[in-house]
Amino acid sequence: MKERIVPMFFFVLVSIVCFPAELAKAVDANDGWKLATERDGVTIYTRSHSGSLLKEFKAVGEIAAPSRAVCAVIEDVDAYPSFMPYMAECRLLRRDSDSLLSYQRISPKVCCDRDFTLRSYKTSWPGVAGLVYSNRWEAANALGPAKKPGVVRVEFCQGSWLLEPSGAARTRATYSVYTDTGGLILPFIANHFSQSGIGEIFSAVRKQVQQPKYHASSKPTSTDTSGS
Repeated sequence: MKERIVPMFFFVLVSIVCFPAELAKAVDANDGWKLATERDGVTIYTRSHSGSLLKEFKAVGEIAAPSRAVCAVIEDVDAYPSFMPYMAECRLLRRDSDSLLSYQRISPKVCCDRDFTLRSYKTSWPGVAGLVYSNRWEAANALGPAKKPGVVRVEFCQGSWLLEPSGAARTRATYSVYTDTGGLILPFIANHFSQSGIGEIFSAVRKQVQQPKYHASSKPTSTDTSGS
């Protein structure tokens, strides 16, 4: 049985290919999700994943910034090492019309370095209070650098951000992730550190989004596509 984990540092920029109806289902706390904890304005849910002792995680919290600005932070891949928890290296490999390709290497406290290449997608559509953004990611190691000595390759990783305006300058952010640990980590240890790390991800985004460069333009970024 392949072990899976939701690493605390997998903020990454990106999301699950979701249309609005699917996203509504994803944020339904009754869809198998169980409340795990609530701290610093972030509510974290977990649910079991078939065939694994490792859990899926979802977190919901408010961010004091427009959704467009929060989305810009998530897409600012090259800046990740300067503000994202445990991020040792992050490089944008390619920007296509509908997706981004990035290589990322993390240095967790509890194990040796992990790395992976991710393809991320973004969609947006009009909501009641403004544009709603969905970012989803999935592993794309075949399109990135080869394995490195001393670094464990993560073969499976998928997750999403859903950014919904909740006021003129506030965002209701929903972060979901499920990924393979790469290597062997006891499930209860993996689940514990994954849960505690989600709070660090939200703190990092909340702090970074206050930088003026993310508020400089009111225009949507070039990877926007219209949801249906």
